[in-house]
Amino acid sequence: MTERTHAQVVTAQFGEQANAYLNSAVHAQGTEFALLQAEVQGRSDARVLDLGCGAGHVAFNVAPHVGEVVAYDLSESMLEVVRDTARQRGLANIRVECGAAERLPFDDGSFDFVFSRYSAHHWSDLGLALRDVRRVLKPGGTVAFVDVVSPGSPLLDTYLQTVEVLRDTSHVRDYSVAEWLRQVSEAGLHVRSHTRQRLRLEFASWIKRMRTPDVMRDAILALQQSVGAEVREYFEISADGSFSSDVLVLWAGK
Repeated sequence: MTERTHAQVVTAQFGEQANAYLNSAVHAQGTEFALLQAEVQGRSDARVLDLGCGAGHVAFNVAPHVGEVVAYDLSESMLEVVRDTARQRGLANIRVECGAAERLPFDDGSFDFVFSRYSAHHWSDLGLALRDVRRVLKPGGTVAFVDVVSPGSPLLDTYLQTVEVLRDTSHVRDYSVAEWLRQVSEAGLHVRSHTRQRLRLEFASWIKRMRTPDVMRDAILALQQSVGAEVREYFEISADGSFSSDVLVLWAGK
């Protein structure tokens, strides 16, 4: 067994799956893209940070409306996909940079907007990352976070975190709405609004996208069969393992 840091686990997990995330319907589609585009309308001079950009879907959606998008991620392989796809789509105002969310290599007040989608649950220290987000955000700037959230109930939370880490060992935590609100506030950002959405996950593609080992896949299916009716009903677990999760869309400012 090799000794690896969390950052190395994240890089290993996502390095070979970059193209799978580019073509994933879960990641490429979502009503929140229209919200992000509406937020940057009329801001052709704006600079945007796509934090934990993955395959670059946020960057691709907002780039036509702003001056520059910096796609930032821990995985060089993901950034290669973003760079190549941006070139193919003629989005010359997207540039990529590699690094961790907790240590942003940007000057204070560098960005008008910071957007992050389906990334924060991988960060080793959410509070530290949020404080650095505030630092690089301009006064009056806007941040938006989109991520799977815990229902908050201990019973439901334990189940969710367990299946997440069995499927993906780089998973850290799906935070509850209350945890998000507290940490955003403690970072010095003020919450503007937050809404909850429902996301349906088809089991086979969810597992394939992360190349989850068979032993872990089987453990998830066994767990789904073993949990109480309350858990199966809340997550709408189907016979094939497909299920639904809650997603938070949170807007805040500096």
